[in-house]
Formats: sequence, structure tokens, C-alpha cells
Amino acid sequence: MKKWYEKKTEERIVISSRVRLARNLAEYHFAGRMKDEECEALAGRVRGMAAAFEGKEAMKYYSCSVNKLSELEKASLSEWYIISELLAKKRQETALVLSEDEGISIMVNEEDHIRIQAVAPGADLEGAYVRAALIDESLEELGYAYDDRYGYLTTSPLNVGTGMRASFLLFLPGVTMAGKIQKLADEVGKYGVMVRGIPGDGTKTMGYLYRVSNRKTLGCTEGEIIENLRQIAGEIVQQEQKYREYLCGRNADEIEDKVYRSFGVLRYAKKISTEDGLTLLAQLKFGRDLGMIAVNPELSLYEQMIRIQPANLQKICGKNLNRAQRERYRGEYLNRLMGKM
Repeated sequence: MKKWYEKKTEERIVISSRVRLARNLAEYHFAGRMKDEECEALAGRVRGMAAAFEGKEAMKYYSCSVNKLSELEKASLSEWYIISELLAKKRQETALVLSEDEGISIMVNEEDHIRIQAVAPGADLEGAYVRAALIDESLEELGYAYDDRYGYLTTSPLNVGTGMRASFLLFLPGVTMAGKIQKLADEVGKYGVMVRGIPGDGTKTMGYLYRVSNRKTLGCTEGEIIENLRQIAGEIVQQEQKYREYLCGRNADEIEDKVYRSFGVLRYAKKISTEDGLTLLAQLKFGRDLGMIAVNPELSLYEQMIRIQPANLQKICGKNLNRAQRERYRGEYLNRLMGKM
């Protein structure tokens, strides 16, 4: 089965949509106070429900104890945003349940007892929510911690209420190059939406990628969160299109030169760092979006941005590599990829 990121080439601006639901069970202590036996019991119960999820979605589900995975495997899952860095570092028993298309991942014993994550390609927040809600419905029989006044109870007060974090992953080279990303973040912040770079250090980012998500989870419904975020993201997309037109009108030759230089480095450089690889692939995607360079439209450049990161690159190579060896192998990998375009 194709993975969610292989189902269609990413859109020019909206890469993906994601919904996360934070849930806790009433019968266990919350994270931080959980005993080892509670963690083990909860992990086993959720893993045992994989068959029920398969019946809901007509696809296979896989489960594992995250603690038993190698450090490389955990790092790889984190680079794909299937698990969080927090889950990867936990010492008590943790678990992962993952759908065959990797569009659904369920983290057990992370910050909350259960984190349901649904991802869909492009601007399909509603589709992601429908999938998350199906899994949520199955897990609800375990007995959620819920309050009639406050809604779903979570470890962090910021998630109380719906327990839902919805987000779009956006590709914003136009806004970034125009130096307007912080201004944009400040503006949308007034409407309960935050803009964070990848991997999440404020608005600093790599590859012009940003995650736009809701701040508020209490006092509103899931539908209201999705609608507000959809409208704000639509405004951001319009801003990005405007700045792309502005930059091309003023500096088309300079941008085109940068795009072809990026292709040249990707095609022939012998050593490429992670940051350089992400930047060069982003420049290439920008050029393809603008029609400046003919790159195979079936190739997901976002997917390649994930594949060239340290852990995934070592999985492709099939062995552990030090930093210098990774830079050398990354160069070889990207050289071959560019040669096939």
C-alpha cells in the first residue's frame, strides 16, 4: 500500500494536514505519576486493539514497543513525524500503533496516555479529522478522563477541552525570502493560530517549511477549530502567492539562477550536509512550482527532504555512518536522484 505522502505529489504550498488528539484514561495516574505496571498495562491494551482499527479502515495496522526499537529506528520514526522525540526518549514502557499507509499513528505513554495522529496529503484537514475520530471512537471504550465542564482532561492545561491540535504543513519560500514571516506569525497569532518553523524553534526553519496550528482547545468545538484554521491558512496561502509574484517580478533572473545552481550542486557535489540538502531541495521545489525548471512532477521533493535526514539516510545505506560519511553518502544519493530527473 502506498504511504500517505506517496498518494499524490504535494501541492505547491500546502504539503499536508494533521490532526492530533490527546486522550487519557480515567483509571490510570496521569504521566509523571504513572507506575511502571500501569504503563505496561496501558501499552498492552492499546496494542491489542490493532485488529479493531483494521476493521474500521480496511487496512493493516502494526504495533510495537517503542522501547525495544534501536536508537536509529526511533530517530527515523521521529524524522518522519510518526513519533515525537519525547516518546523516543521515554524510559517507561511506551508503544506505537501504525497504519499501513502511515496516515495514522497512535503514541502510548507520551505526554498523555494516548496521542492519536492522523495525516493527509494537501489541504485536507477534514479528512484527517475523520480518520482520527474513527480511531478515537474505538479507543473511547477504554474509559476516557472527561469532565462535563472542561472536556477531555490532559496533562498540559493547554490541551484541555477538545484535546485537539490541528495543523497544516506549509511551504513558504515567498514569505520567507521577502522577510515577512515574523510579521505573518504576529498577525495570525491574534486569531488563535501559531506559526512555527521545522523542527519547531520559533519561526526559524529549514527548507521554508512551517507548521500552522491552533492555540485554543478549550471553549470551542472541533469543527470551529478546523474552520478557523482553514480560513487562516487560506489567507497565508494568498500571502505566499502574492510574494511569489512580487519576487518573480523583481528578481526572476536571480531566482532562476539560484534554482539552477541548486540543481547543479545536488547533481554533482560530493558532500552535502543535512541543512544544505534541505535548502537545495527547497530551492528546486520553488523553481518547479514557478515553472522555471522541468523536474519530474511525480517526484515528491518533500519526501526526499525527509529521506536525506541522518537516521533515514543511514537506513537507506543499510549501515551506521558518522557525520562525514553521511555527508558523502547524501551527496551520492542526491547525485543519483538528480540524474533520474
